[in-house]
Amino acid sequence: MAAVNAGLLRPAALVGLGRINEIRGWQYQDGHALLGAGLTHARMGRPDFAALIPALAAAARAAGPPQIRNAGTLGGNIASAAPTGDALPVLAALEAELIIVGPGGQREIPVSHLLAGREMLSPGELIGFVRVPLLHAPQVFLKATGRTGPGRAVASVGLVLDPARRGVRIAVGAVAPMPLRPLEAEQWVASLIDWDGERMLAPEALEAFGEYVGAACVPDQGDPVPAGVLHLRRTVAVLARRALGRALTS
Repeated sequence: MAAVNAGLLRPAALVGLGRINEIRGWQYQDGHALLGAGLTHARMGRPDFAALIPALAAAARAAGPPQIRNAGTLGGNIASAAPTGDALPVLAALEAELIIVGPGGQREIPVSHLLAGREMLSPGELIGFVRVPLLHAPQVFLKATGRTGPGRAVASVGLVLDPARRGVRIAVGAVAPMPLRPLEAEQWVASLIDWDGERMLAPEALEAFGEYVGAACVPDQGDPVPAGVLHLRRTVAVLARRALGRALTS
């Protein structure tokens, strides 16, 4: 729509999906939430949805001013695949799956595949639903904004604790074309957590985890490392440390 408003794109027709009721709500399915791609950010930000998937609700509330939250949808956030999309790191950390619907029926792919461009939508296909595991475990979304636009993320993180699998999953958004999963950092910090006890970590361990994530997601770009890269890495480190600290004390 930005391109249309600027006169750079003149489509012959526009198809509105807002009145397809099947994709405007959600339902429960085998321990998962089946979210319609037409769910707006405003709807996902409400308390009943926040009780279901807290991190996704937090991301929806942070998506921008009311006019953006009222018009923007979960499916649109995924299909546009803008690096700053607030829902994307949360969906990556939750390991959500997409149900793609088209003339040939439906197919399912991990959300990370579409974001990486490995499974492009074919003509006539659309994102019908997003299947998200209901973990009933702490999950956090945080983002840092700058002067690039109102509410637009410079860096964001979605973090999920998964006690059943004794794992920590974190995805970092806005610093690359798609959310990044620092798998080694996840495995390292998960090995430090007493999953059968109070699930607490020393401040030094939280600090080290943040630095681990920052270094993995914002690598060096030359020698000496540019100041902007160092600042972004510190920002990611702080977000990761805070997100894990909040999850562990939830």
